[in-house]
Amino acid sequence: MTKSFTVEEKKKNADFLEKVAAISHKEVLKGRGLYYDAMLRFRRNKVAVTSMVIIVLIVLAVTVLPWFSPYSYEYQNLSEVYLAPSSIHWFGTDGLGRDVFTRIMVGGRVTLEIGLVATLVSVIIGTLVGATAGFFGGKIDNVLMRIVDVLYGLPFMFFAILLVTLFGRNFVLVFIAIGAVSWLDMARVVRGQTLGLKNKEFIEAAYVCGVKEHTIITRHIVRNLIGIIAVYITLTVPVVIMTAAFLSFLGLGVQPPMTDWGGLISDGVQVIAFNYWWILVIPSIFLTVTLLCFNFVGNGLRDALDPREHH
Repeated sequence: MTKSFTVEEKKKNADFLEKVAAISHKEVLKGRGLYYDAMLRFRRNKVAVTSMVIIVLIVLAVTVLPWFSPYSYEYQNLSEVYLAPSSIHWFGTDGLGRDVFTRIMVGGRVTLEIGLVATLVSVIIGTLVGATAGFFGGKIDNVLMRIVDVLYGLPFMFFAILLVTLFGRNFVLVFIAIGAVSWLDMARVVRGQTLGLKNKEFIEAAYVCGVKEHTIITRHIVRNLIGIIAVYITLTVPVVIMTAAFLSFLGLGVQPPMTDWGGLISDGVQVIAFNYWWILVIPSIFLTVTLLCFNFVGNGLRDALDPREHH
């Protein structure tokens, strides 16, 4: 026996179906966006999502926790030298009686600042050089790429050490020195992508409309490379952090009493033979976990933004 609907009930059902259809249509249109699809693919990558959560927690920890520590990173108490981890000093103390927990948090803040700022410097330089070389071509391309080739011939670490040695060992210089020598890969990647983009219809349309060349580069070329730049940032930050840590390990990075994870590891190596393991092991764990998480996030972004990986 079929149920008969009144005119009012039929109207309500029709309105409901229309709303469902409209919502479904919006979702379909929304799902067609490249970055929306990439976000969905990234969210399905549990390793990358977990790594991003860990990075956020580390950033929050090194930013907030030093404010609540009863000790400063430079406070010395020679009556509490080389104390093992306890409820008073969670990560123990070092050879000058300084709280290792506070120094790891402050050192992590410095390490992440160096990694992010130096990467930002390298991204800006690399993107502008690569986009300019690829867009204009000809002599400009040849000159810029020959400069890149010459810099490639110099050992990366040697060049960074040379800059720090010549111009001093101050905090800001570490940013500039590392960023100034880590943009070469970005320049080549952006140049290659720009060569493929500059002949597209929307670039020709911009020419016809009288848009200036530098505006085309910044607003059209670079904007279409945001995905690649995002992947590059997440994969470059760990490289930069490792470089900064190595410079500090050699005594050429952040200078005492300020510290970073590389400097803390250097301090730990000197006393590991005396079984003061916490001075070496704990900052090493923080550095290793951070590097791995950035690499996993970078790999996740790369896979999410490459549709060929999902055909």
